[in-house]
Amino acid sequence: MSKLVRPHGGGELKPLLLSGETLKQELARAQAMPKVRMSSRGTGDLIMLGIGGFTPLDGFMTHADWQGVCDGYKMANGLFWPIPVTLSTDDENVKVGDDVALVDGESGEIMGTMKVTEKYTIDKAHECMEVYKTTDMEHPGVKMVMAQGKYNLAGSVKVLSTGGFKEKYGDQFMTPAETRAKFEQMGWSKIAAFQTRNPMHRSHEYLAKIAIETMDGVLVHSLLGALKPGDIPADVRSEAISTLVDNYFAPNTVIQAGYPLDMRYAGPREALLHALFRQNYGCSHLIVGRDHAGVGDYYGPFDAQKIFDEIPKGSLETLNMNIDWTFWCNKCGGMASQRTCPHTKDDRILLSGTKVRSMLSEGQDLPVEFSRPEVAKVLQKYYAGLSAEENVKVELKGHSAK
Repeated sequence: MSKLVRPHGGGELKPLLLSGETLKQELARAQAMPKVRMSSRGTGDLIMLGIGGFTPLDGFMTHADWQGVCDGYKMANGLFWPIPVTLSTDDENVKVGDDVALVDGESGEIMGTMKVTEKYTIDKAHECMEVYKTTDMEHPGVKMVMAQGKYNLAGSVKVLSTGGFKEKYGDQFMTPAETRAKFEQMGWSKIAAFQTRNPMHRSHEYLAKIAIETMDGVLVHSLLGALKPGDIPADVRSEAISTLVDNYFAPNTVIQAGYPLDMRYAGPREALLHALFRQNYGCSHLIVGRDHAGVGDYYGPFDAQKIFDEIPKGSLETLNMNIDWTFWCNKCGGMASQRTCPHTKDDRILLSGTKVRSMLSEGQDLPVEFSRPEVAKVLQKYYAGLSAEENVKVELKGHSAK
């Protein structure tokens, strides 16, 4: 009997990825189907459906699901879900009842097929206000929603590909079934997921180590999908994290893995989604620190922690592990948080992501109080490989997302 949390919905994992002869037959069938091109977000969502990360969904949401998720965190069948998982198109010719091939908009690869059961329009501004709490087009998530096609398509899917993530990232790209098997092998049942889209600096290291003190281990779960311009690429981030884990964590306390979603930058709502799919990956807790999944100043620093107290009890089996704002304190002589440190801001070393990017692009060394030297070297190597023009672009874009 497994001691891990159950997949979301209480049943078994529900991966929709085909294999073997069934895959070959569906790929052949897909060639003759009308093609629906997906955005990067749509492709990431489809892959998550394929690997079971979005268990127990069997496809893209209906209008009733969309409305319920936006307005009350619930699909039409009552299942808790915090952010719509929808597929859009501008194609006027797609009709209800059609079988369509789902094509990655960038590579052109056929990623899946769908039986269209509904074609509907939505109030995009309503989704933005409910999910992102703003309609400001400077918000990258709002921009993503507003760029969607005129229609949403609902229907069950068959997934035919994982989009090259396994080929590119190897063992780091782990499915929920694989992380669960790994946890069982390690004898872990209490696992905290650490969500990251950035290399881990000293505060991140501190958060993970706090969790390790009370858990069996930590899953450092790095986003491998699309980010906003200016963020560190996934392969560089992965190398930096591996360097940190190898040099500064006790053996057999950390597993590093990646998942294929794009960031939505939805702050509190995205924190709930992060907990939901980490439940599918087998994690009992999600570390929620300052400004989780946020961008700019759209959300309060701890709104992502408060939202877990606002949803109905029992919505998720994976619990939030709230940790206060962390930093290096010169007087304490080490990492601390607002709950443990009595000193003033003058004693604390805080570096923003923008400041770090600026220092790295200019070839400056990062303070040891902010980043381990071995990690800083990995990041400096990446920035040194950028042209002067690319460095300027990275820095400018780093300022753009409010």
